[in-house]
Amino acid sequence: MSVITLTTDLGYRDFYQAALKGSIISLLPDVRLIDITHEIPSFNIQNAAFVIQNAYHYFPKDTVHLIGIDTVFQEGSRYIAMKFNGHYFVGADNGIFSLILGENKAEDLHEIEIMQDLRFLHFPLADILVKAACHIASGKDIGELGSKIDAPLQKVTLLPIIESNIIKGHVSYIDSFGNVISNISKDLFNQVQKGRNFILHFKRNESINKMSWHYNEVSEGEKLCLFGISNYLEIAINKGNASALLGLYPDETIMIEFIA
Repeated sequence: MSVITLTTDLGYRDFYQAALKGSIISLLPDVRLIDITHEIPSFNIQNAAFVIQNAYHYFPKDTVHLIGIDTVFQEGSRYIAMKFNGHYFVGADNGIFSLILGENKAEDLHEIEIMQDLRFLHFPLADILVKAACHIASGKDIGELGSKIDAPLQKVTLLPIIESNIIKGHVSYIDSFGNVISNISKDLFNQVQKGRNFILHFKRNESINKMSWHYNEVSEGEKLCLFGISNYLEIAINKGNASALLGLYPDETIMIEFIA
């Protein structure tokens, strides 16, 4: 049975999500639909890319990941289908594919050349992108969707700044528990740390100088830092909302200072 995952900013209040799912099962009745999330902040492709990067590899190879972020029709809109790491991704060419890829290269990348049905002019997600996703999920060749292209639209992201004794990063994501996830990866931390002690500095002159392995390693209500399932540095409070209690929100600066 083919699998299509859904990541959108449609929310749960309106009929849009139901219309999307109905369009898919009308074309592919036996498909297995899996919601990754429909609660991406409106048009926030960086948030969506983070979620997809951390979720897609748990699914079987050949899964089709339909991305419904910033897909509204506009003059010059381009929609693409990509194969990467044995998975397929379909969405608007608005920079999100470059964020998912990072420094990697797509195995296959095509512009979707499906005629827009004017009945869905304001909702191409339920028309062009659904048809493309179902085409791939039904076992057809991704190359039949349209012309091969070299690269998706590039989106520039803020990278950590590295000095000999310091990593400066920022908050990139807040999860539903209020855990504050940075853009500092475990690999980068280990590369710069070289066995040294550290102090993590952030807003309100707060600091942490010990890396935890799990959230319950400190008492309830105490702050901690750890590398979570995403392998990015997190600031958390055991059974508390770190974002709200520490005043940390997306794009806030954090700094790691290494000491001999």
